Amino acid sequence: MNDIVSHKFEQERGHVSSAVECYMKQYGVSMQETYDVLYKQINNAWKDINEEFLKPIVAPTSALNQILNLARVIDLLYKGEGVDTQVGESAKTSITTLLIDSIPI
Repeated sequence: MNDIVSHKFEQERGHVSSAVECYMKQYGVSMQETYDVLYKQINNAWKDINEEFLKPIVAPTSALNQILNLARVIDLLYKGEGVDTQVGESAKTSITTLLIDSIPI
């Protein structure tokens, strides 16, 4: 998700190659086709995580919870913007909502 979201910004800075650049070069496809393939891989990864929670036979649930929580944080931080390169309103709002504006119980 990081490579997709921050791809254009990092290329403007002359950043090193990303998954997007490597895939485009290796398969000779456009940037949009590459994004589509990578988003499909992300969606498939979510499906794999969800499937494991339905039938947790390979890994213990405690390990699956840690994987799920990491995936959730990554999804939150990279939804529409690269938090490590450009902190936008979406990230600020999410962090404020989670850590500063508590929910009364």
